[in-house]
Amino acid sequence: MEFRIIKSPSRGTIDILMRRKGSAKSENPPCIDAIGLVQGRMIDMVVAADIAEKAVGVTVEDIRGSCPQNMILLAIFGDTASVESALREIKEKSEEGMDIC
Repeated sequence: MEFRIIKSPSRGTIDILMRRKGSAKSENPPCIDAIGLVQGRMIDMVVAADIAEKAVGVTVEDIRGSCPQNMILLAIFGDTASVESALREIKEKSEEGMDIC
């Protein structure tokens, strides 16, 4: 998996992600001080979303690719400390083999 973080994202960056998100929810996440981006195999991204939401108070959205059924990455929205914590937890769990019963 690849990881990136955007601290203090611009309005344009947020708009790009909101247009490409997979959920039907129309409202923006309540707090967008930072955005964590995770890209990888679909199975790993589904597990990563679960880890992030269980670890800290973040909102996770799947971001679609050029085909509607093609999820290319996850966007993790929240305050900077929470997004950093979620990404750290995903990295740690992935190094352990993502066994998260």
